Amino acid sequence: MSDLTISLQTPDGKKIALPTGLFINNEFVKGSSEEKLTSIDPATEQPICSVEIATASDVDAAVQAARAAFNDPAWRDLTPEERSKLLHKAADLVEKNLDELFAIQSMDVGKPYASSRDGEGGHLVGTLRYFAGWADKILGQTIPVSKDKFAYTLKQPVGVCGAISPWNYPLTNSGWKLGPALATGNCIILKPSEYSPLAALYLAKLFKEAGYPPGVVQVLNGYGKDTGELLTTHLDIDKIAFTGSTATGRRIIKAASVNMKKTTIEAGGKSAFIVFDDADLEQAAKWAAFGGFGNSGQICSANSRILVQEGAEEKFLNIFSGIAKGTKVGLPFDEATQQGPQTSKMQYDKVLGYIEGAKAEGAKVVTGGGPLKGPAGKGYFIEPTIFSGVKSDMKIFQEEVFGPVLAVTTFKTEEEAVALANNSTYGLAAMIFTENLKIAHRTASRLQTGMVWINESNNTDYKIAFGGFKQSGLGRELGEGALEAYLEEKVVHVNLGLQL
Repeated sequence: MSDLTISLQTPDGKKIALPTGLFINNEFVKGSSEEKLTSIDPATEQPICSVEIATASDVDAAVQAARAAFNDPAWRDLTPEERSKLLHKAADLVEKNLDELFAIQSMDVGKPYASSRDGEGGHLVGTLRYFAGWADKILGQTIPVSKDKFAYTLKQPVGVCGAISPWNYPLTNSGWKLGPALATGNCIILKPSEYSPLAALYLAKLFKEAGYPPGVVQVLNGYGKDTGELLTTHLDIDKIAFTGSTATGRRIIKAASVNMKKTTIEAGGKSAFIVFDDADLEQAAKWAAFGGFGNSGQICSANSRILVQEGAEEKFLNIFSGIAKGTKVGLPFDEATQQGPQTSKMQYDKVLGYIEGAKAEGAKVVTGGGPLKGPAGKGYFIEPTIFSGVKSDMKIFQEEVFGPVLAVTTFKTEEEAVALANNSTYGLAAMIFTENLKIAHRTASRLQTGMVWINESNNTDYKIAFGGFKQSGLGRELGEGALEAYLEEKVVHVNLGLQL
């Protein structure tokens, strides 16, 4: 193997040839800096491996390669059908290599391997195939003006796109950005989070194997404050797509203004999960656990605020706490594991800080409420935690914890439930549980969120738009609407004989 490829052995005995270089112009290359980025296994706190870091000259090289590819007939002049075939081929290769991809991701970020592969794998492949299907269906319009004039519109790719993906869903979210960018004919430079740098490199290898021309797909690892900022401020990048915290999203919007880049921002959330007293409480509790403790609570749309009508609180908490206590927290490669560790020491400390803060503010611990020792006495594990008696001015009601910590608050009326749900700077998602369809649809229409799930939670589909209101971001990912963020509309005016 080259010095930019390592043999990575997973805990279950798999050996994977993993590239560690920067992926520029269809080659894995060394960075211009001697500094490396080391990935830490959050289940063991041990280093996995180190990868190259992109500095200013590396970002420049990737942008130049992307611009050259965008203008090269080998990519520019492909028919929509040919772009579709390429993306389908990439999807086939991803599907063939799901075991390797998700084993890498599990080591890197602590996700339970079996559920991650079986749940996220189909979504990742489906996302790529869905957007491949759109490549030859992007159409303009013909607009009659008068007998002497008409106009028509062209939908054309934006150009060179920078994509910054998060650490909680590194593979899935990479697909959310690669799919629409490539289907519409753009070139894309992907920067994974510094906390999850590995899986995107293996993904890059597969896109090269699929036959993408040099410069069309590139991957640059590095820190957000350095490499990420270089991408957002680069004058020859036309668009930035970002998923991450609201604070970072604000900085990216400001930085991207240097050349008025198009931006899509999918940021934080504090989703309200409303349980009316006529709801199927067992189903509500199961969905609350799925959408709140899943991925160790590290979900932007996690149902972290549970609003329960007063008459249902006691029964709901009894069911819900039983589910939380029965959740298997353990090592990612244990088939029985339902919840792995937090992805980093930083996140682990942050979540524990919120737990202690909630106790100090007077919230009552129903279950959980502390750290857990991993099987080897190591790892960033936290108990599934439920607080009751949470008031709307408490931090765990207002701030995004991004961990397995759920806050339960009661309400009396539908109006109070809506007011509590909307009492947030975020507006990503909400969930409603009731058997009364009038209440469900009436409440859904009044919630200030981009997404509402009725009698389910976080059941995302790549055919449906994903995004929020208020400080949860700008624009949408997934669904047909995601294509618009990667397209420019050009109007062509045609004079058929009008003379001055």
